[in-house]
Amino acid sequence: MMFIRHDTSMCVMGSENYGDLLLEIMGKYTNIVALDADLVSAAGARKAWKTFPKRFFNVGIAESNMMGVAAGLSMTGYIPYVHSFAAFATRRAYDQIYLSCAYAKNNVKIFASDGGFNIGINGGTHTSYEDMGMMRLLPDLIVSEPCDTTQMRWAMNEIYSQYGVHYTRVFRRPVRDIYKSGSNFMFGKGNVIKNGNDATIIACGSMVYEAILASDYLAEKGIQVCVIDMFTLKPIDSELINEIASRCKIIITAENHNVIGGLGSAVAEVLAESGFGTILRRVGNKDRFGQVGSVEFLQKEYAMMSEDIVKLIQSLINK
Repeated sequence: MMFIRHDTSMCVMGSENYGDLLLEIMGKYTNIVALDADLVSAAGARKAWKTFPKRFFNVGIAESNMMGVAAGLSMTGYIPYVHSFAAFATRRAYDQIYLSCAYAKNNVKIFASDGGFNIGINGGTHTSYEDMGMMRLLPDLIVSEPCDTTQMRWAMNEIYSQYGVHYTRVFRRPVRDIYKSGSNFMFGKGNVIKNGNDATIIACGSMVYEAILASDYLAEKGIQVCVIDMFTLKPIDSELINEIASRCKIIITAENHNVIGGLGSAVAEVLAESGFGTILRRVGNKDRFGQVGSVEFLQKEYAMMSEDIVKLIQSLINK
């Protein structure tokens, strides 16, 4: 059951990150092993490393090797929780994920931090606007992006009991709390946060909060906008998308990712087969490389603010 903070003013900054939750989960399940690629401190996982030194492996800046090690640990009965920045957890290690993890049907959980503009001043070499698109292409993978700590805690626990390769975007900086503690979710099912029939915003990850802000602002203008948290990109909730498309003619996707290959593409694939004639527009990275800048600068530079969603919806309704 989900407990949603409908009042945007209640969306306070959370304090826990991936490293905090990793420590918590490793304390619950003794067959979890953690692997990191020289980002233990960056991920906030130093305490987990010190608490469970025999189950925590810092492999260094060798992400491809890390995926191979994770596959081997899986074959011996352990459940590897593997972390790196999104760019390095995918582009640098893609073949090993494909062959050693997915194709070999191993049980590996990949957690990728700082996707999209969240990488901040680390710049274009560390930026990944394509990671979820890449991982969507691999058979049998579950690809998800939680939007707050509550959802991330649920995902990291739920993933433990689901065999196979999971790719999950996580965060290591404070984010807004969207859900109340104790909420439960389901992979492959989107969550309707707000109802409305004038337009629908389907968002994931960092953009869920921006979608809520946009919906709140438009409500003051008499425009009722539905907000959906589509935290699982694969499998996508086609049933919910079709239900929305049957009664709402304007759908906006919002993602901290390239509009090619990610959430926007996943929703477009469903709508292309639906026959509802829905207008679809995608908010996200318009096929650009990353660059150096603060998170706030990058989000504005790539037009991924609530204001950008508002302008887009208003222009479509005015037409």
